[in-house]
Amino acid sequence: MLIQAITSYLAIRRACGFDLKLDGDFLNSFGAFSAARGKDTVCAEVAIEWAGLARTVLSRARRLGCVIRFARYARAEDPRHELPSAVFGRENGPRPVPYIFSADDIQRLVLAAFQSGSRSLRRDTYGTLFALLACTGLRVSEANRLRYDDITPDGLLIRCTKFRKSRLVPLHHTARAGLERYLERRRPYAPFEDHVFVSLRRKPLIVRDVQTAFQTAVTKLDLSCESRRPRPTVHSLRHTFAVRALESCPDGRDHITQHMLSLSTYLGHSNVASTYWYLEATPELMKGIS
Repeated sequence: MLIQAITSYLAIRRACGFDLKLDGDFLNSFGAFSAARGKDTVCAEVAIEWAGLARTVLSRARRLGCVIRFARYARAEDPRHELPSAVFGRENGPRPVPYIFSADDIQRLVLAAFQSGSRSLRRDTYGTLFALLACTGLRVSEANRLRYDDITPDGLLIRCTKFRKSRLVPLHHTARAGLERYLERRRPYAPFEDHVFVSLRRKPLIVRDVQTAFQTAVTKLDLSCESRRPRPTVHSLRHTFAVRALESCPDGRDHITQHMLSLSTYLGHSNVASTYWYLEATPELMKGIS
C-alpha cells in the first residue's frame, strides 16, 4: 500500500513537470525500509530512523523533508499516514559565497584553455566553451547540449533546460564570430555529430571532462585564494556574468526591478529570488543596497 502511494505521488508530480530523480530514489528506499519494519503507511518514528542513516545532518534533513512532502500528499486520502517533524532542521543550508572572476582573469583563463593540451581541437573546444560561458552565463549542461540548429539568427535557443524551460539567449556579434570560427574547425572532425561542442572521442562533452579542463586552465593561472575564500569552479563563470550584469544596472527603483526580472529570465531562473542572491556577491553590490 505504501509503495503504491509512493508510485502514485511520483507519477502525479512528474506529470506536472518535476524530474524528482533523487526524490524518487529516496522514497523508494524509504518504502522498502518501511516494508521491512512491517509498516504500510508513513510512520514518523520509522521515517526519522530511515533519514538518520545518512552521514551528515544536511543529508538527513533532505531525506526526511522528502518524506514529509510525500506524507502531506498521502494524508489527504488516508489520515493514517503520520506527518514527521523536521527534527534535523532545514533541508537547504546557506548558499556558498560565489567566486567572482575579474575581467583580466577571464581573459587569462580563456587564453590558458586555448593553450592547454597537445591536440588543437581540444584547445579550440575548451577555449571557445569557456569564453561562451563567460559572455552568456549559460549553465555548463546547457552549453554541452547545444546543437547546430540551436544557433539561430536571434541567438542561442536553450531547449528544455533546468526546470524544463526553454529560452532564447541573444549573442553579441563578437561571441557569434568566435563560435563560428570554432565550428569551421570542428565540423570536419565529427561531421555526423550535430552537438556543437565535442570531445576528442567525437562525442558530446560531459561535465566531468569540462571540469577537468577548467581546473587545468585555472592551475596555469596560479590564482591565489585564501583558505576561507571560495574556490573557482566552472560555474563561477556563470556567477561572474550575473554579478557583472547587476553591477551595470541603471539607477532608479523601476529600472532595477526591470533589470532584475530581465536577468532572471536570461539566466533561466525559475524564481527571481535565485537572482537576488547575487546581490550579496560583491562589496560593490552590497554598498549599493546600503
